[in-house]
Amino acid sequence: MPAERLLPTTEAQDLVALAADIARAELAPVASEFEKAERFPREQFRLLGKSGLLGLPYSADWGGGEVSYEVYLQVLEEIAAAWMSVGVGLSVHTMSCYALAHHGTDEQRDRWLPQMLDGDLLGAYALSEMHAGSDAAALSTKAVLEGSDYVVNGTKAWITHAGQADFYTTMVRTSDNGGRGISCLLVDGKTPGLSAAEPEQKMGLTASTTAQLRFEDARVASNRLIGNEGDGLKLALSSLSSGRLGIAACAVGLAQAALDEAVEYAKGRTQFGRPIIEFQGLEFLLADMAATVESSRAMYLDAARRRDRGMPFQRQASIAKLVATDGAMKVTTDAVQVLGGAGYTKDFPVERYMREAKVPQIFEGTNQIQRLVIARELKNS
Repeated sequence: MPAERLLPTTEAQDLVALAADIARAELAPVASEFEKAERFPREQFRLLGKSGLLGLPYSADWGGGEVSYEVYLQVLEEIAAAWMSVGVGLSVHTMSCYALAHHGTDEQRDRWLPQMLDGDLLGAYALSEMHAGSDAAALSTKAVLEGSDYVVNGTKAWITHAGQADFYTTMVRTSDNGGRGISCLLVDGKTPGLSAAEPEQKMGLTASTTAQLRFEDARVASNRLIGNEGDGLKLALSSLSSGRLGIAACAVGLAQAALDEAVEYAKGRTQFGRPIIEFQGLEFLLADMAATVESSRAMYLDAARRRDRGMPFQRQASIAKLVATDGAMKVTTDAVQVLGGAGYTKDFPVERYMREAKVPQIFEGTNQIQRLVIARELKNS
């Protein structure tokens, strides 16, 4: 990772340094083993919680770190550079806390948020369905109020941490009024009638469980409604704007790890009597990779600083997510090329990085959706 970061305070520098130390000492050494075994890193998430890294951008009133998004995202980048599954999981957990932290009542936050932020509870975000991915307003999982409970029926799809999470920030349909009929429920992971299907068999992020989430007459207390009925789509889209910055930071971390591996290999590999990094063809390729990483980092930091200042940042978040994830796909592919035949084997991590780089172009809104968001903002500006 970069030797120096432009951080606003000494405290921020210390925090990012702590994250980097944990990433190098506790995450990177076991990442390959866990990915190969498809083993969920629950203890590693507990470690992040005990270290104060699971609630960084939230209020100290409920146990959060109360740090800026600019700083939080740089912590996230360090984690993702060491182990992408954990970085993505941290981003998802942070997004799962968003609705309660920003739109819950004080009573709701007092009751649930401290455990969510200190790592006792791990979160998941349940919005997508098989026929409601990019078109979130088309979701059909239904919640009917019966007495003091909502009775929920339906199936969510592509849910990160499904079956592993302790709570699910879940978007449900409470009326037939299109997008205005969607509401947000904070669902306990042990709710009777809630279950997860078998995990999806994925090409990458294999230590990060992804599965369908099934609701069969699951009863959720009405005091777990976040905001008002009908607020769900608004809360979901607001959460996603911040979540896209998390994915951008993760993608930059992954790309930086691939670049570091490629540079190290090119320095040590000799052909025709000299290190291959001295050949112009490789020099230019590595330079382009470095330019992609640095420009992607600048994009997410610009969007984060706008968010921290209370300025509109949705377009910049979509641009950052688009640029960083497309960039990570290219940088990881080029890293495999630098290593040649060795890069295509599992003896080196770049083949895993390349597989892991694909899905960030898809989740938190596909990159085609990001282009739609950007274009719409331009038309309306």
